[in-house]
Amino acid sequence: MSAKDVPGLVLDSVTLEHGDGEEMVTALDNVSLVVEPGEFVAIVGPSGSGKSSLLAVAGALVPPTSGKVQVGGVELTGMKPKELTRLRRDHIGFVFQSGNLVPALTALDQLRLPITFGKKVEPRDPATLLKEVGMDHRADRRPHQLSGGERQRVGIARALVTRPDLLLVDEPTAALDRQRSQEIVGLLAREAHEHGVATVMVTHDHDVLHHCDRVLSMVDGILSEYVPQTVSAR
Repeated sequence: MSAKDVPGLVLDSVTLEHGDGEEMVTALDNVSLVVEPGEFVAIVGPSGSGKSSLLAVAGALVPPTSGKVQVGGVELTGMKPKELTRLRRDHIGFVFQSGNLVPALTALDQLRLPITFGKKVEPRDPATLLKEVGMDHRADRRPHQLSGGERQRVGIARALVTRPDLLLVDEPTAALDRQRSQEIVGLLAREAHEHGVATVMVTHDHDVLHHCDRVLSMVDGILSEYVPQTVSAR
């Protein structure tokens, strides 16, 4: 589908509206964003600012009201539901807050599962990838036997096993302590850089932003450059 010389994600003047009439809410307001292969972009902002809506549109889960979306050089506009499902399966990786793992499967089988759905691109080796994220010693454990940080590591590996063009990460450190948060976001940065995966992470955790190549801010559906807050001297 895509070569690594085209952007992993392009949002071109994307607007997303919910409701009708006086109840109309603009979740995304003329948002434009380009994320290159191997680039790790963070988006910060208050709850309800539009961050989750951006992930939903970028991940082909929700069509925009207007504007264009491209993943790996492919325009999503006009795609049929089955085509969008195939695109998500083969070219987009999702990392959720809780890991979202299958309870009955071991860590290794979590990675094997996406491969069974089929893809033209050769997947990464599950055992090797599990070792790369530091979870090879827990390969035979099920989710209830893993800590929150370990579940996140497995979730990241599962999202990467099919070599996606785009990785979308939703609040990966929400349930982790500071040390584990740094480890997880550092892992995401390394995977993005070493394997050329365009990565977008939404987060409230400003302590991990130094791992990112670029940080943007979302407020009231408007995306802009992030300006760090400074404490003024008295």
